[in-house]
Amino acid sequence: MADAEGTRLRKVLDETDVSIIEELNDDGRRSFAAIARNLGLSEATVRSRFARLSRRGVIQVVLVADALALGLVFAEVGVRVRGTTVARVVGELENVPEIDYISVCTGSFDLLIEIVCVDNEHMLRVLEESVRKAPGVDNIETFTILDVPKHSYRWTRLLASS
Repeated sequence: MADAEGTRLRKVLDETDVSIIEELNDDGRRSFAAIARNLGLSEATVRSRFARLSRRGVIQVVLVADALALGLVFAEVGVRVRGTTVARVVGELENVPEIDYISVCTGSFDLLIEIVCVDNEHMLRVLEESVRKAPGVDNIETFTILDVPKHSYRWTRLLASS
């Protein structure tokens, strides 16, 4: 989402929208009826606001499996691009099934990607055959994830201060 569009959407969220998002962050399977009870709203209000937030792309409902708990290995990889556009490299890497996250960034790297594999041998194969060989990839730095003590999607507290 473009920055200006994100700023515009943030300004149209009210306290009720933020409260609904927080309720779903606590338990994404919570029913609209339960959310309505907790917030003192009608179920129809919660349902319609949820639909509007979804339609606008402000929220999405997904299940997130814990890769470490499943015995998978994953790494964050910083990618430096040279000789082509970042968009072209993104286009190449989007097709690699083991890559589940790509972000364009500033700093030492042009891209940060997350790779999830069944074991270290699989990780090495993906890094060598897919990431390093992608046209325009100049250099990579890999950070193997050993543990994730905190992972949160709770950004609603930032909305109160904006």
